[in-house]
Amino acid sequence: MNSSGSQIDQKYVVKVNWADRWQVYQRLKELDIPCSCEINQPLQVETAHPLAIVQVWCVLRRFTDCRQEMIRFLENSWHSRY
Repeated sequence: MNSSGSQIDQKYVVKVNWADRWQVYQRLKELDIPCSCEINQPLQVETAHPLAIVQVWCVLRRFTDCRQEMIRFLENSWHSRY
């Protein structure tokens, strides 16, 4: 077991609205997260580190949460920090 860094190396099928799939794919590529998005296939994402998992989660929230939920999350984050 590697104690210095957590290497996960998992591949996931990401359930995201087909209309948003390409935008999610592009954002994950910008973050250097390995993923594939083939025609008529679900988005697949590979994660190697816990940070990548959090980044995928954040990108997905951007496309799945409604605007009010995102505002509430940010307000709660700001209030709990200060």
